[in-house]
Amino acid sequence: MKPLRTTPPGHPCFDRNSASSCGRVHVPVAPKCNIQCGYCNRKYDCVNESRPGVTSAVLSPRQALDYVDKVLAADPRITVIGIAGPGDPMANPAETLETLRLVHEKHPELLFCLSSNGLGLPPHLDRLKELGVTHVTVTINAVDPAIGEKLYSWVRDDKVVWRGREAAELLLARQLESVRGLVERGMIVKVNTILVPGVNDHHVEEVARVVGELGATIQNIIPLKPTADTPLAHLPEPDAAAVNAARKGAGEHISQMTHCKRCRADAVGLLHEDKSAEMADTLRACAAAKTEDAERPYVAVATREGMLVNQHLGEATRFQIWGQGASGFFLVEERLAPKPGCGPERWKQVAATLHDCRALLCAAFGAHPEGILVAAGVKPVEASGFIEDAPEVVFGNGNTAPLRGRKGGVGKTSCAGGGCRGTGEGC
Repeated sequence: MKPLRTTPPGHPCFDRNSASSCGRVHVPVAPKCNIQCGYCNRKYDCVNESRPGVTSAVLSPRQALDYVDKVLAADPRITVIGIAGPGDPMANPAETLETLRLVHEKHPELLFCLSSNGLGLPPHLDRLKELGVTHVTVTINAVDPAIGEKLYSWVRDDKVVWRGREAAELLLARQLESVRGLVERGMIVKVNTILVPGVNDHHVEEVARVVGELGATIQNIIPLKPTADTPLAHLPEPDAAAVNAARKGAGEHISQMTHCKRCRADAVGLLHEDKSAEMADTLRACAAAKTEDAERPYVAVATREGMLVNQHLGEATRFQIWGQGASGFFLVEERLAPKPGCGPERWKQVAATLHDCRALLCAAFGAHPEGILVAAGVKPVEASGFIEDAPEVVFGNGNTAPLRGRKGGVGKTSCAGGGCRGTGEGC
């Protein structure tokens, strides 16, 4: 039996001795998810449920900073800022990284953590380290794709959706790469494993062995909580005896967490004294606050002919700028886009060009420009359809999700913007 790694105090989920005195706050800034687990059904406003994927509101990065300030004023025992959803933090990398940057800049004394399925982690490992992340939880339910394919309906990598064995193989490869890379960078890794009767209950010890050898510090075996309208809803919740048996075997390879409370994506307070219901009104108030509206009164649009939102960001040569007045929405002006060119400099120039815009509507964009634009305060949104319909959504409740599902005018285009074909820099 190899010596078990130990965890420094301060994070209540990684160190049981800290759980009674150190609190955490989860900031729900990551609504999108890149996989569909067979046991997950995310709901955004359910104050009586305590499980991952549930939150009373979703925040923007700047709203999250405001919320953190209010939480710290209300509860000085908070030592940890975490991002755990309600989707996956790295399926929302721009929002996640910008939130970490803002909060770390103002509160560097706190611990920073996030919880992910691992699929989107590898490209961001160095940046997470730079932003002060010290603790990362990776959910790994199987290290055998034959078992993994029974647990996931699909996996989406960028814009490609995988299913079955291929999905499980891709996800596992990224998860193992993530654990290895996090450990190499000095971050402390916890592995969550959902115990699913008849699917992976015989396999949990093997998961523990593999992640322990990669350098993970602790494993949290969580019994399945059957959730309505999911493929695994018919399975029973494992009893205490089954969980203890799984922990005993896995404990031969890696330390076990035994004090998990199945935290919500907006959890706040001590583990045994969660205040998410108490802070729900504060969370909603922060989500409703128009923190950037005064400085950013406009919305930018990438369009070919001036009627439809139908142009890829990398192809845009000019942007329409729309505003809101007493009589409705109006076209303010058109602005030339920076000349195409490789690297991040072009996207910084786009951000400067749109310095007074709260959102940029376009047919498509890549992850790299998204990160730069969001960090500068401009939210890129994939949209389609008539321009005149779009500003009302952005200026209204701020929920831009309906824009992504609209039809009209968007053609399939290759990413040639900036002449960096194949690099993602021109997207």
